[in-house]
Amino acid sequence: MDRFRLKNIFSRTSVFRERRARARNNHLNGSTILVVDDSKTIVFTLQKILEQDGYNTIVASNGLEAINLAKKEDPDLILMDVIMPGINGFRATRIIKNNADTSDIPIIMMSGDHKAMQEFWVSKIGAKDFLNKPFKRGEIFTKIEKCIRTAEAA
Repeated sequence: MDRFRLKNIFSRTSVFRERRARARNNHLNGSTILVVDDSKTIVFTLQKILEQDGYNTIVASNGLEAINLAKKEDPDLILMDVIMPGINGFRATRIIKNNADTSDIPIIMMSGDHKAMQEFWVSKIGAKDFLNKPFKRGEIFTKIEKCIRTAEAA
């Protein structure tokens, strides 16, 4: 297994360069994203790159906090880690999706565990997409933009 390094979490690829060559979707800037992860490093990094691109961020370090912030803040999107202490990402997603006030918030699940079953369960509990860690910066924005556009169109 590769040793954990911050530079391995986010890599720049051709997707990144292609995204930077396109015109920015300014209507998405100002959208609020709830970042849920128990890793302070991942939260900090995601917050930094999202805010640099014009998104507002809210942070939760566990599933229970995510559920409460989703109800209180009504974010445009949630980036939810799967494995966390207490209420894990699967259960938190199920609770958010079963609540009438928060059921329309798109959720992208994230995990460093590359099992195909996780992607299967993500779709079963109502999440819109899945990101494997380490993820690519361009991949994050592509999935975020797709989910927010889909939610706005609905």
